[in-house]
Amino acid sequence: MDPGFRRGDNHGWLLSMTARVRFAPSPTGRLHVGNIFVALNNWLFAQAKAGAFVLRFDDTDVERSTAAFAAGIEEDLRWLGLGWDERHRQSARTRHYDAAVEHLKAAGRLYPCYETPEELALKRKTQLQRGLPPVYDRAALALTPSERARLEGEGRQPHWRFLLAREDVAWVDLVRGPQHIDEASQSDPVLVRADGRYLYTLPSVVDDIDLAISHVIRGNDHVTNTATQIQLYLALGAAPPAFAHLPLLIDASGEGLSKRTGSLSIAELRADGIEPMAVNAYLARLGTGEPVEPAASLEMLLPAFDLARFGRASPRFDPAELRHLNARLLHALPWEAVAPVLAARGIGGVDEALWLAARGNLERLSDLTLWRAVAHGEIVPVIEDATLAAAAAELLPPEPWDEATWTAWTRRVGEASGRRGKALFHPLRLALTGQERGPEMKALLPLIGRARAERRLAGR
Repeated sequence: MDPGFRRGDNHGWLLSMTARVRFAPSPTGRLHVGNIFVALNNWLFAQAKAGAFVLRFDDTDVERSTAAFAAGIEEDLRWLGLGWDERHRQSARTRHYDAAVEHLKAAGRLYPCYETPEELALKRKTQLQRGLPPVYDRAALALTPSERARLEGEGRQPHWRFLLAREDVAWVDLVRGPQHIDEASQSDPVLVRADGRYLYTLPSVVDDIDLAISHVIRGNDHVTNTATQIQLYLALGAAPPAFAHLPLLIDASGEGLSKRTGSLSIAELRADGIEPMAVNAYLARLGTGEPVEPAASLEMLLPAFDLARFGRASPRFDPAELRHLNARLLHALPWEAVAPVLAARGIGGVDEALWLAARGNLERLSDLTLWRAVAHGEIVPVIEDATLAAAAAELLPPEPWDEATWTAWTRRVGEASGRRGKALFHPLRLALTGQERGPEMKALLPLIGRARAERRLAGR
């Protein structure tokens, strides 16, 4: 196999080429915030370097991978604005993995093993009882051709292990700094199962080589794997990419979000009314020590993007903080930005005046339908004081109304009724909006208009 890469140092050779990163989900479920944390940082890196963002479906698990899940992943990425430059599926690339296997066999780096799972478990147990690390003992390397033939004659099919060089493998991680793993402490990894299926490591490395991936940005649960994969890149004649291992997100209980679904899935957050840019802005700062701030576009996140900002500690994902950020985002959105969003979501009957009046009271964009009904539709008024409401109706000024109308009108009602403060304003708000609190009445009253105000003060 000649992938067209030269062997060399860890990643210095990459400095002269276009940055290419990959997000490689398995289509065995929908995306959750832990996945998107990785996808977003890959996307931002590609944008910051004027590079390419590659979507690769690791779909070799044929029992669990489905086209529906793949379509759902694409839908989630599109909703977040994380478009891709290329898309690949491992299920369509088997011949590349076959070629890599033959290359490794010819080089003496892939060898057959015949132990059953039960025999391997017994070996590990014995090693642990003796105080030894449970590292594979390479017994299969001592088998003679006749012994292998006998085992295969008994019906045993081999699994294939990659022969590690038992040396210290070092690299400079773009998040964690200098790293090294003593490969003498690792078992030779199985790359091919006895049934011929490939495990994650081989297809992943072959794809990174063939697709010219320059930087692998992923969770820090892969740190130990990296040394093994560096050896595999080199065994296939390729220089390894640069690596960046992000901290893993945890929830309030300390559980890793990489194992979570349900309410932390992107589909559920979307259904709950969370805006895509609230998710992006929150995850872009999580784990960096920088304050979380609203951002109206992905481009606004680029100037502050730097993988070196991330620490090693697992950042805590707080749904309440995300909801608060979602509200802050809506409160700051200008009409020009929100108008096409409302049209796309089928939320009609909202103009700039209503948006500016209501946005400061929204937690979700769907909350706008309440204030649309208050301003332009029908509600159930709440009459707390019928006498005051009737007197206020008599004092309604003629239109046109503007933001000064509320102050002038309530001053006259107060003078006539002797009411002031909450005793004056609260009953009028309830009658006009049906709500205990909400946008400033000086902005809402002109939108409600005299005819609706008169009917609502009469309890209709």
